[in-house]
Amino acid sequence: MTSIAFRRRAQLAVLLGPVSLFLAVFFLGPLAIMIVTSFLSPGLYGGVEWTWYPHNYGRILGFADPMFEDFDPIYIAIFLRSLKIAAMTVLATLLVCYPAAFCISRLSDRWKNFCLFLITLPFFTSLIVRLFVWVLILRPTGLANEVLIGTGIVSRPLDLIYTDGAIILGMVYVFIPFMFMPVYASVEKLDWTLVRASLDLGAGPIRTFLRIILPLTAPGIAGGAVIVFIPALGNFVVPAILGGAKVMMLGNLIEQQFLAARNWPFGSALAMMVMTVMLVLLFIHVVVSGRRGFDPATGH
Repeated sequence: MTSIAFRRRAQLAVLLGPVSLFLAVFFLGPLAIMIVTSFLSPGLYGGVEWTWYPHNYGRILGFADPMFEDFDPIYIAIFLRSLKIAAMTVLATLLVCYPAAFCISRLSDRWKNFCLFLITLPFFTSLIVRLFVWVLILRPTGLANEVLIGTGIVSRPLDLIYTDGAIILGMVYVFIPFMFMPVYASVEKLDWTLVRASLDLGAGPIRTFLRIILPLTAPGIAGGAVIVFIPALGNFVVPAILGGAKVMMLGNLIEQQFLAARNWPFGSALAMMVMTVMLVLLFIHVVVSGRRGFDPATGH
């Protein structure tokens, strides 16, 4: 029995060893470097100086070094705006994907597979190309304004692009597959006998939804919300293209600090703030998932 257990552990070590080593070198290693850098002093011409300097976080949280820099509330404003846009992205994708998951789950296998293929089809196209299509649609002379003016709804072009709304629209367009898959997995395994029993016992559609359907599909909703919120919070491609210079999010600010301002410690501190929010959300998701008795990896 001991030899069998040892053999299984050896097999597990052989299988997981390369993956664990890869993650340790290329994920934990850079993460550790960024954590250390976030507590160092920025160099005069870029890079870092190996002196203890916690005021990189002070520029964000309010205890900046008054001799060299001042606390600027703009960073808190950008952080809160990023949280708001990420939360609205989660809500909008859920409103789109939740009813769509129910509709697709009731189709025949042939049409169901076709619809699932359409959901994953955007992954086969460049993200940059897809976002620039939205630029052509939302710009003042784009398709959206031409239709609105042509139908007489408006008399002059609307400012549709380079706004928070344009960024949320682009985020929803990009992250719909990430929300749809976990929600659809929960809806697909929904026990409809419980729904019919609830209706037969006199519960109305609204009460049946709130007491039966919503709790049974909540794991998929929670999993999709986490999967969408985390990349939406740190995304910089969509705000850069659809927000331009008018809308700044955390991802764009981090990119500027590393590439333009060359303030690597402050950029690292911003990145650590984003990572902290992500880890807190993942911890809450895992704890809640464990209490409800489903696997957070699969959403069931």
